[in-house]
Amino acid sequence: MGKFVIAKQLAGKLLVTNDGEGIGRLVDLVVNEVTGKITTLVADPNPDSTLARRMKKEDGMLSVPYSAVLAVSDFIILDKKAVG
Repeated sequence: MGKFVIAKQLAGKLLVTNDGEGIGRLVDLVVNEVTGKITTLVADPNPDSTLARRMKKEDGMLSVPYSAVLAVSDFIILDKKAVG
């Protein structure tokens, strides 16, 4: 059986690329209403991150495709190639 993570436990986690660049903090998730699967992470961008400045923003927030997530623990690790 797979391990489940409560969405509340994800709030505020730092989004970090696989090369160690912190691009922001998770603030929300977009979930497909039909399948119930997460499609997008919404994050408050890190102003010091060059990658975050280049990424597409909606209302000042980063939209990160869930397919870019490699792992979740103390941080949410993202594949830099899939993000940028």
